[in-house]
Amino acid sequence: MGACALWVLALSPAATAQELEPRAYSPSPTGTNFLVLAFGESSGSVLFDPTIPITDVHAKLYTPAVGLGRTFGILGRQGLVTSALPYVWGNMQGKVLEQQSSITRSGLADLRVKLSLNLHGSPALTPEEFAKSPRHGLIVGTSLTVTAPTGQYDKAKLVNLGTNRWSFKPELGLSYPWKKWYFDFYGGVWFFTTNGSFFPGESMRRQDPLPALQAHVSYTIRPRMWLALDSTWYGGGASRVNDRPPSDRLNSARLGATLSVPMGKRQSLKVSYSKGAFAQRGGNFSTLAVAWQLLWFDRRHPQQP
Repeated sequence: MGACALWVLALSPAATAQELEPRAYSPSPTGTNFLVLAFGESSGSVLFDPTIPITDVHAKLYTPAVGLGRTFGILGRQGLVTSALPYVWGNMQGKVLEQQSSITRSGLADLRVKLSLNLHGSPALTPEEFAKSPRHGLIVGTSLTVTAPTGQYDKAKLVNLGTNRWSFKPELGLSYPWKKWYFDFYGGVWFFTTNGSFFPGESMRRQDPLPALQAHVSYTIRPRMWLALDSTWYGGGASRVNDRPPSDRLNSARLGATLSVPMGKRQSLKVSYSKGAFAQRGGNFSTLAVAWQLLWFDRRHPQQP
């Protein structure tokens, strides 16, 4: 649990609903710590809603990120907390009020924190207990992702790296391991606070809740080495500025694949590629990402007699 989820958190600053997280609720022993250094490159079209007067947009973005995570026990169940802070730079070309324009942006994106708890099928186990425990059967997990408005934002600009609002996503996840296969299905809803400093500076921009679904099928090639086929769909999230009519609803889907390769006992390398299957509005990006992960366990002191 957590390794891939942490990695995806680090690499998705600009695509709130486009996450692809295979094995997000897979079990890990308590007291496991994760460090992730990741880099992603995304390019493609961006279909803005009518509240933003930008059309025919093509963007190319680069995203280095650092993430941290830790597993713990709560009421006998396995929990995980992760955080990720991405940096983004890149350029966008498009038409602003029908005038061709090009911009470059560079700066921090929004901080993301995720708290997960496995409700069924994954008890809190120490590394010693975890090594002896069989891992099979249905896992039911839940999580809450929070995005904080820490990213670069200028109310006089139409395009920003930060969102200037808070976002919250409660989610329910189901995972089922079967022999060397692993099946995942998650469903959640993004909720957004109001951006009270939207362009040109004093406007109020609101967005409706945005449901999102994910499905993954992965195969274990050998211990700690696996390949996953990933998919996600999201729809809804109409937005409005002040008292203007709402925009059209989002309706987009992505497909991708993730390969995880172990590097010794405590390190691994993950490579992921995803592409928009269709996008009526939102980002239709192709994304290639690479992440190095280091894990370590808490030092356990011997019990006193």
